[in-house]
Amino acid sequence: MASYKNIQLVVTPKQAAVLSDLKEQVGNNLRVQPSQIDEIQIVKKSIDARKRNEIKINLTLNVYTQGTQSDKIEYPFHYQDVSNKQPVLIIGAGPAGLFAALRLIELGLKPIIIERGKMVSDRKKDIALLNRREGLNTESNYCFGEGGAGTFSDGKLFTRSKKKGDCSRILLNFHQHGAQDTILYEAHPHIGTDKLPIIIKNMRETILNHGGEIHFETKFSELIIEKDSVKGVRTSDGKEWLTENVILATGHSARDVYNTLYRQGVELESKGFAMGVRVEHQQSLIDKIQYHSKDGRGNYLPAATYNLVTQVNGRGVYSFCMCPGGFIVPASTGLGEGVVNGMSSSLRNSKYANSGIVVEIRPEDLLDYKQYGVMAGLKFQEEYERLSYENGEGEKAIAPAQRLKDFVFGKASTDLPATSYLPGIKLSAMHEWMPEFIRERMQEGFKAFDQKMHGFLTNDAIIIGVESRTSSPIRIPRDQESLEHIRIKGLYPCGEGAGYAGGITSSAVDGERCAEMIAAKQIH
Repeated sequence: MASYKNIQLVVTPKQAAVLSDLKEQVGNNLRVQPSQIDEIQIVKKSIDARKRNEIKINLTLNVYTQGTQSDKIEYPFHYQDVSNKQPVLIIGAGPAGLFAALRLIELGLKPIIIERGKMVSDRKKDIALLNRREGLNTESNYCFGEGGAGTFSDGKLFTRSKKKGDCSRILLNFHQHGAQDTILYEAHPHIGTDKLPIIIKNMRETILNHGGEIHFETKFSELIIEKDSVKGVRTSDGKEWLTENVILATGHSARDVYNTLYRQGVELESKGFAMGVRVEHQQSLIDKIQYHSKDGRGNYLPAATYNLVTQVNGRGVYSFCMCPGGFIVPASTGLGEGVVNGMSSSLRNSKYANSGIVVEIRPEDLLDYKQYGVMAGLKFQEEYERLSYENGEGEKAIAPAQRLKDFVFGKASTDLPATSYLPGIKLSAMHEWMPEFIRERMQEGFKAFDQKMHGFLTNDAIIIGVESRTSSPIRIPRDQESLEHIRIKGLYPCGEGAGYAGGITSSAVDGERCAEMIAAKQIH
């Protein structure tokens, strides 16, 4: 066991970034020569940009001296051969499904994943075609396929949820499968769209090498239910997959799954969600605002982020999935839909910054859709996306757009700036066709955000339509203790699609918890 000192330092961005400078600061703290320091291990790192022109980096460090070295990371995962063990069927290969599968292997059960989309390498090709305006594959796109919607995203791993499970396990698992060291210590860790596909592939290989199964291009059709217990699943090819435990981890964009469950009489319930637009600024402007410097972030600070929230007429208006140094992408999953989302690479080195700016929507806001009952939120989403499709050039994934200040003050834009959105944008008076209760709250929200970030409200920025898939408007209710569906035994609604998570990390935690509940049930 190596001996070390654990210290906390507050340093400048340059001192944090340049090893020789950091060693000097550590040496001063410990009263040793920098040459005596063998290794510095970062435990935690965060940026303090509250004071103008005085950015500080907060560090917690393990420092090794006198010929010692840090211990190798000990991963808590002990996978076994489950080839001949009891099977558990998992529908969906997003973070909830993949982490459920990995946890089942640890616990001695055999995961069998069925995934409607393609494996990540083939999925890349379909996404490339979409970005070149060559058509949408409704089963293989930015939302559907191996790794789920998170695969081609910033890979944000930050979550505010502490009550659902151990997030450190999730971070260590990503790290074991190839993620960079920074996710273990940064305050807001992210992986990046360029790194995630490799990590997802490595997770697939772990599952297969230990006896699990993954079946791509295999689409869920319906549950097999007998006497309020699940007995298996039918897929669109007519095959039956018989099992007494099904983890339903299909994500929040699989509307056909909700429709099937509704038709089969599986209990569903309405929940709040949010919709709005993507806003895009020059990253240099966001850097100047957030770092309180006319020179921006300089050489040693990362692309600046923001997190904005306000209340307008009794509803929250807030930023969602902010992507510094990122780009906007087409996120439709069906024909006739206009949907966008935001992504970043691991370096976050695009010249653009984008974020969803969305308005909270509650079931009581949808009285005009009450004839659809529990499906009202889905119908409203569909209508919002249809408007976006029709006001752009939806068949080519060309999105409607408007200069930000023009939108806020109800003026049609006459031209548009350059954008990161590859398929292209089209001039649209979005304030004219957007649902009124969303438009009015966003207009006031943008004004409030400009009070918090002076210069945010500018006509050099644009809004692009529409951001509509922040979360599911439907929850699949489950028992709080067993995590099974409240009526159907053996069915485990899981992750974002079930309404019990919001992002990669919380979905992964939820997947692990469902796996643990199934394993505990087998023991008893």
